Amino acid sequence: MPEQDQWTAVDDYIVDHLIDDDPVQGQTLKANREAGLPEIDVSAAQGKMLQIMAKGAGARHILEIGTLGGYSTIWLARSLPANGKVVTLELEEEYARVAQANIENAGFGHSVEIIIGAAVQSLSDMDDRPEAQFDFVFIDADKQNYATYLEQSIRLSRPGTMLVFDNVVREGEILNPDSKDPKVPGTRALYDALRNHPGVDATAVQTVGSKKWDGFLLAVVR
Repeated sequence: MPEQDQWTAVDDYIVDHLIDDDPVQGQTLKANREAGLPEIDVSAAQGKMLQIMAKGAGARHILEIGTLGGYSTIWLARSLPANGKVVTLELEEEYARVAQANIENAGFGHSVEIIIGAAVQSLSDMDDRPEAQFDFVFIDADKQNYATYLEQSIRLSRPGTMLVFDNVVREGEILNPDSKDPKVPGTRALYDALRNHPGVDATAVQTVGSKKWDGFLLAVVR
């Protein structure tokens, strides 16, 4: 069996054994495809992992940078207690419109707020919001700004807040300073920013599966 086929088959096995049938998220992905959104969502196993991590952290206020069609947003919203909230940032107005419909269909319209606009500016404007000290932050947006999102996320966090960055291995291209992938320099800048960073403890893990070879970077604010 080719390597990628085997990785996908293992993901299917994991989902079959550990994740309940999920018609709501199936409808989310269907709506995203019909709207022509790029198919770059986390996998089901990764989405459930985010839900478990946020729930294990006891997160009440979650920040997501990069909404797309709301698939990962819904996984995160499922981790919330009754009075919890997800604030999610999306640049593209059309993506946000699709995400809003998906989130309402999943029953989380009351606990998720989508902010439309450039995330760097949206984050800069958040200091005065009541939930501006977040417990969990998931970053899956433009890689060029990953180092900036790191500092802004720390500013909006408390000691113990968990930060999770997606797509930090890029099929090994992070090793290549001359990579033709335009997303690599920003990802490498994140690693550079975290080297001996006084504000966080961090590590990264490589992943394989239906989303190919990539990884997550995990950090906890000191």
